[in-house]
Amino acid sequence: MPYRSPVAELRFILDKVVPMESLSATEKFAEATGETVEAILTEAAKLCDEVMAPLLRNGDLHPAKLENGVVRSSPGFKEAYEQIAEGGWVGIAAPEEFGGMGLPLTLSIAVNDMMSGANLALQLNPLLTQGQLDALEHHASDEIKALYMPKLASGVWSGTMNLTEPQAGSDVGALRSKAEPLGDGTYAVTGQKIFISWGDSDLTENVCHLVLARLPDGAPGTKGISLFMVPKYIPDENGNPGVANSLKVVSLEHKMGLHGSPTCVMSFEGAKGWMIDGPNKGMAAMFTMMNNARLNVGVQGIGVAEGAYQKALEYARDRVQFKPIIEHADVRRMLAEMKAEVFAARSIALACAVSIDLGHALKDAHWAARAALLTPIAKAYGTDVGMWVSDQGIQVHGGMGFIEETGAAQFYRDVRVTAIYEGTNGIQSMDLVGRKMMDEGKAAFRLLQEVEDEAKAARETMPDLAEAVWEAAESLREHTEFLLGQDIQDRFAGSVAYLRAFARVLGAHYHLRAALAGGEGSAYAKLAAVYIKRLLPQYAAALAEAKEGAAGLYALSAEDLGL
Repeated sequence: MPYRSPVAELRFILDKVVPMESLSATEKFAEATGETVEAILTEAAKLCDEVMAPLLRNGDLHPAKLENGVVRSSPGFKEAYEQIAEGGWVGIAAPEEFGGMGLPLTLSIAVNDMMSGANLALQLNPLLTQGQLDALEHHASDEIKALYMPKLASGVWSGTMNLTEPQAGSDVGALRSKAEPLGDGTYAVTGQKIFISWGDSDLTENVCHLVLARLPDGAPGTKGISLFMVPKYIPDENGNPGVANSLKVVSLEHKMGLHGSPTCVMSFEGAKGWMIDGPNKGMAAMFTMMNNARLNVGVQGIGVAEGAYQKALEYARDRVQFKPIIEHADVRRMLAEMKAEVFAARSIALACAVSIDLGHALKDAHWAARAALLTPIAKAYGTDVGMWVSDQGIQVHGGMGFIEETGAAQFYRDVRVTAIYEGTNGIQSMDLVGRKMMDEGKAAFRLLQEVEDEAKAARETMPDLAEAVWEAAESLREHTEFLLGQDIQDRFAGSVAYLRAFARVLGAHYHLRAALAGGEGSAYAKLAAVYIKRLLPQYAAALAEAKEGAAGLYALSAEDLGL
């Protein structure tokens, strides 16, 4: 069974679980009707299933290569990318004035979910361009927007983000790249960046790098960082690629997975760049791109989980051990839990996307705060689910899962990095308990109140499921109150567990909504029972861990740990 995009499930979630009708009711997204959603998802699914998915193994077995300073993509990737660009899929959410469709981010997220399941290595290219479009829309000058955004939205040019340096990973403030004014409004950017996904390729006619660097008078740390647009080819007077800029790909990283996506070491050697926003405002501009990417990376995890689940389901139906292994209880458990996890993570991600869109459409601080709260949860939980489901997919295959020829292991190898890039999942959890609680927990309490209110209302219809969801939400509320009184180091020590508990409660909330919408006895009601009865109880253990704080961890000295 080849990969099939989960159009029906996406439509159900967008219709019944995280309704998009709230978006089509706004002036900004009035055209995002049910008919539009159906058409977009159906057409994108054809591209994913018929063009991108058949190239998944190609990218793994025939990685991108660096030849004479030029990156050559995996066989078939260029032709597939051309169809992505020609279909307008890069610029789904980009403004119409710059050649985009002007549709909600939510639709772009749904399409990226399907593309990630089909071929994560290839999908990563347009994802980065979409993040760059978002950053330029909010921070670039009108001149930069007019020149770059139409090319990026059309997919003719691609975009990257250049943050990490050999000595500066998550500690971005330790970067050494510098930018010297050239006296004509441009800058000479010098430095080396590592882990640059799709830092070069033969898919597009130009690659546009957003590069963090420090001005000569820039203050130490993140406060003194600026952001620059540094194209591979400097645009000529007509806006077409002109002379080559002073930058190059030094090497390609040899990676555990995602072989079809070239991850480059980039060297900028006095390359000409244009400042985005203003001096020392680089981190604010880059965070716009990173927040877009964080939600999208969570969706990458979900998409890969979908692909791994489908492959495991197919194998379980066909493989006979006394009887088809799908009839064995433990295999049935794995498949049911895999499916339930994917649905929960997908719902959380789409809820985050709808919140972002409503915040923009209504200029509403409430929705903006909800989007900010949900972003680290969507990123961390989505990628955790990607890893867990991919791992379970190998287990379903048994010994054959450990054999590369089956392709089961590729999902895990490809998705593993998603928990690391765009801020590790530990950083996401610290963001949740730190920055996202600076409002004294108001956004969290408001969301939890909605969960409790809906669970109360569902007690008469589905009492067992509803009561379990209410109790979990109330426990999470009580722990959040406790958390707000904790020292920040204690918060951080329990942050991963706290995020896990929050995700569990939200996943149960959306499963309960799905069960109510589907009705008693429906597949969605049965799946909700699997999640709420088997997986939701894990929230209690997570909160117990979160409550422990940091003391016990630091009681172990470096010597005790064997360092």
